[in-house]
Amino acid sequence: MLEGAVVQLVPLTPEHLPELRRIRATPEVRARWGEPADDGTEDDVTCFAIVVGGAVRGMVQYGEEDDPDYRHASIDIYVDPAVHGRGIGKDAVATLARHLVDDRDHHRIVIDPAADNVAAIRCYEAVGFRPVGVLRRYERDPDGKGWHDGLLMDLLSTELK
Repeated sequence: MLEGAVVQLVPLTPEHLPELRRIRATPEVRARWGEPADDGTEDDVTCFAIVVGGAVRGMVQYGEEDDPDYRHASIDIYVDPAVHGRGIGKDAVATLARHLVDDRDHHRIVIDPAADNVAAIRCYEAVGFRPVGVLRRYERDPDGKGWHDGLLMDLLSTELK
């Protein structure tokens, strides 16, 4: 378990899945993440339930590139819209980033929100992430009918706030 100022990041277990599925079904999260396909069971990512006051409030995950010439980590997150605007996402991202820098020895972390996701971008900037560039037609829309741009952002270990 990782402790933040407000959140606890708890390794994902089957007990977390019903609440995470409920959160994924909210219109705000579904619009960005689509329907859950794996519930955090992918082999190439490590997933944590975001727990606040004993309640599951979202999920945050990381992946790692281990090639020594390109070594870095990536983060992705969703938070229950019922608690948006309370600093939970920022604390979860900062807590996971600190773990990736201090415990996993990463010097660089990337995150790639949709280019129009202003709230997410503001959250990541508050942790220290900086825009690198726009990835045009980067990701398929959750409905599978179109594409949207992504914003590549990165954070060097020395920039973590």
